[in-house]
Amino acid sequence: MPIDRRPYRRESEEARRDALILATLDLVAEGGLQAATVRAITDRAGVTPGLIRHYFLTKEELTRAAFRRLMDRMTADSALTLQSAGENPARRLAAFVTASLSPPVVDPKRLGLWAAFLTILRTDPPTREVHEHAYRAYRDLLETLIRDLPRAAGPDQCRREAIACNAVIDGLWLEGSALPDGFAPGELAEIGLSAVAAILKFDLTGA
Repeated sequence: MPIDRRPYRRESEEARRDALILATLDLVAEGGLQAATVRAITDRAGVTPGLIRHYFLTKEELTRAAFRRLMDRMTADSALTLQSAGENPARRLAAFVTASLSPPVVDPKRLGLWAAFLTILRTDPPTREVHEHAYRAYRDLLETLIRDLPRAAGPDQCRREAIACNAVIDGLWLEGSALPDGFAPGELAEIGLSAVAAILKFDLTGA
């Protein structure tokens, strides 16, 4: 009976595509978007230049995929803590905020990547769509955690609170990533929890 090798080929295809995305992120982190040329990307990934066209219609499409990977990864890293946070709503929200303001989410390299991609949001609508999708995914998760708290709050209030809390977390993340030695261990998370608690008028100290 012949061996079905399709799962192996599929894995290999995904690995090559992944290598192109990771190479793009490395190059952008090192030298900005201008450093991520087709030649540099394929050299870093260890593939031929023609392979980019096999997975992406254009280099710009690859760049957007790299931006999507960055943003999705940060949200996933923040959400990972929910797997062990238990069922208590306050504890789950506190864990999510803490993870969002701690390494590996708070990271100078990730800030540099985010800032590089941000420069083209106004001129490249597809990249702006990637940013909008990532922002909404994070904010929607935050809103869900806020809505689960045992208190009286309607959907519109929870939405507005999620926007405000997200803005606080973003600001602290930016400063913590830009000045990694400027804050004591855990300080950003403590400030973030206090600010979120003040916005929600809900005590998160115990959580």
